[in-house]
Amino acid sequence: MIDVDLIQQCADRRLEFAVVQQFVAEMNAPDHLMVRVFQGDKMVLVPPPKSAEQAIETTRQWVGKANVRVGLTQYPAGLGVTDPSDIRFELFDTCENLRLGTELFWKILRIVGEQEEVDEASRFETAVKAYFTGWFEGEQVFYEEEPQSTRPSEAVPAEVDISPADAEAARDSAVPADPNLAGIRIDLSVLVRPTNN
Repeated sequence: MIDVDLIQQCADRRLEFAVVQQFVAEMNAPDHLMVRVFQGDKMVLVPPPKSAEQAIETTRQWVGKANVRVGLTQYPAGLGVTDPSDIRFELFDTCENLRLGTELFWKILRIVGEQEEVDEASRFETAVKAYFTGWFEGEQVFYEEEPQSTRPSEAVPAEVDISPADAEAARDSAVPADPNLAGIRIDLSVLVRPTNN
């Protein structure tokens, strides 16, 4: 089961804690380096990556030729990517993958909720299917506009006590809900090696 602290720190706060847990469980990815490649309805067997570098290389090899899903949330690696060389480490960073995946899943839950008068369980199942296939009601759901209105039937996260400092940090780090509009974030600290004097 996914770590509680990881959910609190990285997942989209608009999703309830239990929904995030269930969503990640549905993706059934054993670790943050998981790469699945689909051509049509068939899965292509690729060697399991043993490092982030191998995961990136496999993803770059298949993006543009197949549907590539990566990390704990099985995020669609080709979403918003015009050049495979744009695939970077952050897709395989556990926190960043969880943030991207839950942000996209929240958007899909909203879209499904606008279109279907169903109970929460059915809405969740429909949203998971749409997230996994990329399609909902004949449309490519990842590129749909997020609904502006909030329907009463939508799940609203429970109130969380947040310190003023945390709230300010969250506002400063806020990014657009659409992953195609998100700025590029690269942690360069992994490239800097300490020098021994």
